Amino acid sequence: MNKAFCILLVAAFTFVCQPATATVRLKDMVEFDGVRANDLLGYGLVVGLNGTGDGLRNAPFTEDTMSNILERLGVNVTGEQFRPKNVAAVIVTASLPPFARAGGTVDVTVSAIGDATSLLGGTLVMTPLNGADGTIYAVAQGSILAGGAVAEGAAAREVRGVPTSGVIPGGARVEREIDFSLASLTEVRLALKVPDFSTALQIEHAINLEFAARAARMMDSGTVVLEVPATGARSTAHALARIENLRIAPASRARVVVDQRSGTIVMGEDVRISRVAVAQGGLTLRVEERPLVVQPNPFADGETVVVPRTAAELEDAPPVSLAEVDGGTSLSEIVAGLNALGVAPRDMIDILSSINAAGALHAELIVR
Repeated sequence: MNKAFCILLVAAFTFVCQPATATVRLKDMVEFDGVRANDLLGYGLVVGLNGTGDGLRNAPFTEDTMSNILERLGVNVTGEQFRPKNVAAVIVTASLPPFARAGGTVDVTVSAIGDATSLLGGTLVMTPLNGADGTIYAVAQGSILAGGAVAEGAAAREVRGVPTSGVIPGGARVEREIDFSLASLTEVRLALKVPDFSTALQIEHAINLEFAARAARMMDSGTVVLEVPATGARSTAHALARIENLRIAPASRARVVVDQRSGTIVMGEDVRISRVAVAQGGLTLRVEERPLVVQPNPFADGETVVVPRTAAELEDAPPVSLAEVDGGTSLSEIVAGLNALGVAPRDMIDILSSINAAGALHAELIVR
């Protein structure tokens, strides 16, 4: 057996014996420099509502906009008094995707800004959409799909969802293209969505291995630079197409994310807890009002009086002895140790905070 074959056999055995690690495509981990969407914004008018539009006394800007539109269409409304309830002023937003070409369409979101109660059944009148530089890049128009419902009567009103906001699929047509030439770039920066030195180094190695050249170099924990000429690819687009599906095993900091409002706890795989002892107790305060009605004797002078009676009780939770949580070497062991305490998720949040304060939680605790 020759020496080269032995080395290859040992390398293959080492690869097989390594623990399986989830890998992610490169394009799901980074943003390519310049390849991004651009936000668009516009102000428009929705017509055709079934009496659910703006009250023009409370939203005078709706009347002004409607007057301007009618005058541009040749209708003279100077000095006229009109109070239609089927018109609403709205803000229109859209996202112009990268490399969008003139004539293409994008989805738009329409949201009422006055006191309109619903946009169901409405139609957006031609609305220009501006970029951050004030230039018009698209024009929106079309029927609105609202995702809510309103039911009301003389004495009750029920609202489900948000009827004052809706979308128009493909409702904006691109009129101007973003001035950006990908082919002219000789360097492309890859910005990591979650900066990490280990992950950036893996990306550098994977790209250099793909092209068999030193085409990538790590700048910092959040940036890897790709030298397009060093790849030997026909163009920048061809180079990006070759690397975007490379599989990387991302490394990230150990984190515990806590949402106090919903009681949700999310732990990362690398979270570790040192061996600690935990005791958890509670205090219950119960206040009950029992008013007593005192009435005068029959045929006697006097009046009925309500005498307040309050019963207040302060109760300690049953005594709980210290519970030991062993140092976890895996996420499943940590979860099993914490579950052994038999506490609710909201109490678990306080326990994790206390463990972190004691220095036994080896992870970043993020409280929202």
